[in-house]
Amino acid sequence: MELFPEYEEKPPEALPSPLADRMRPSNWDEFFGQGHLVGEGKPLRRLMEKNSGFSFILWGPPGAGKTTIARIIAKLTQSEFHEISAVNAGVADIRKIIERAKKLWKASQRRTMLYIDESLRFNKAQQDAVLPVVEDGTIRLIGSTTENPSLEVIPALRSRCQIFRLEYLDQKDIEAVLKRALADEGRGLGAEPPTLNEDALNLIVSHANGDARRALNVLEAASEYARSEGETEVVTREMIEGIIQRAAVLYEKGGTEHYDHASAFQKSLRGSDPDAAIYWLAKMIAGGEDPRFIVRRLIVTAAEDVGLADPQALVIANAAAETVDRIGMPEARIALAQAVIYVANAPKDNSAIVAIDRALDDIQNKGESYPVPDHLKDSHYRDAKKYGYGVDYKYPHDYPGHYVEQDYLPKELKGKKYVPPKPREPKPRF
Repeated sequence: MELFPEYEEKPPEALPSPLADRMRPSNWDEFFGQGHLVGEGKPLRRLMEKNSGFSFILWGPPGAGKTTIARIIAKLTQSEFHEISAVNAGVADIRKIIERAKKLWKASQRRTMLYIDESLRFNKAQQDAVLPVVEDGTIRLIGSTTENPSLEVIPALRSRCQIFRLEYLDQKDIEAVLKRALADEGRGLGAEPPTLNEDALNLIVSHANGDARRALNVLEAASEYARSEGETEVVTREMIEGIIQRAAVLYEKGGTEHYDHASAFQKSLRGSDPDAAIYWLAKMIAGGEDPRFIVRRLIVTAAEDVGLADPQALVIANAAAETVDRIGMPEARIALAQAVIYVANAPKDNSAIVAIDRALDDIQNKGESYPVPDHLKDSHYRDAKKYGYGVDYKYPHDYPGHYVEQDYLPKELKGKKYVPPKPREPKPRF
């Protein structure tokens, strides 16, 4: 018995491509973001466009343009382009591409480009298979990954491939991607564009969190939903909230809200209020803030406000930063929360920032930049003592208690105090 025989009688039709696929840029003019790598005149862009065997790995978040960059390069260099996924490709697939690449080069001097998506999923045997052809230039390899390649790519392959870090797209880039899709009549929604009010557009941009694909997917769903309503094709904020199933958060990553929330976060940490610090952390996460921005503020606070009162705070804040880089969100929120609670509860001491800023002020603003006293100068060469360098230096370990009175500042600053007195013991909060 045949299942669904009616489908056998009709010729198959290609399914319509998603908007994100249709709007994939085909040249640099349509590409948004990653200006530090592929902006006009940037060395990487110029280098990639040359028909060379230069291989590299693109490391960056989803929807940042890794696949698009590879396809644009292949088109501009007129390379034969093979795209495989490390999830379902094996060594046999790679060998077929290698054999074809060798024949193509011999016949027409035309290069082959192999793009491996999620290249970190390749095992050692698969990575070893491409080593010789990357080495001799038979294949130009471009790998892409959302995770740190230093952790999984074998050293031999890393040494043959430059690693480039892509960043999340900023809000202006995401907005530009959406507006291009709304205006494009051939590939986008320009033939029958829905009307997006500003609140709806801003919510899509914020929800995307730097991912162009995610933004276009939401826009496409919102457009279809609005069209199904019949009379109106206006996309509202309420529609977007219903599609993404997430409460709207009053937070603008690119505006004053961004800095106001960061300020409230740091001041809560400095003020030893872990509950408020956790609230502002959650608000920034819910608003789609870059976790690396959050953890930078946390590290600064650990050094500036906790300082020597509890040096472990800086260690824990840096550990949270490493966790953000290694595993990303949403799991990294746990390490962030742990570090936030620790820093907020830690005793406070700002002597480090006070001391360095006082010294910098003397040197940079007051002109108190003096040479090193002779007895403190380097004396580890033959003629040093001839000039009097290091002659009167007293080696502390030759004295009781490993301490001896001597001047370490220039004579013009003798007795100068930069480091504040030891702070009083903090009162317990609980």
